[in-house]
Amino acid sequence: MSAIEITSQNFDKEVLQSPVPVLLDFWASWCGPCRMLSPVVEEISNEYSNIKVGKINVDEQSELAQQFGIMSIPTLVVFKNGKNIDTRVGVRPKSDILAMLGL
Repeated sequence: MSAIEITSQNFDKEVLQSPVPVLLDFWASWCGPCRMLSPVVEEISNEYSNIKVGKINVDEQSELAQQFGIMSIPTLVVFKNGKNIDTRVGVRPKSDILAMLGL
């Protein structure tokens, strides 16, 4: 399953009410490290059906970026049962991201 675009309009439904863990990727199109991380995030979204992967463009969704105190991108946030359980800043290897998700 491909990553879902998360907006302030669908955040509650797609993230807070999700029955499965959610990996959020806060990114921007002009961000080099974000472009490096994006294929890894997409790979995870396609390989694991027991999680949901969402991408939040910080330029288009500045209110969500502010709500989560995103100061640097890329930032990965994991939600489980509607709660933020882990946050990491910067490019991460796939193994680290899977560990954040408990996989």
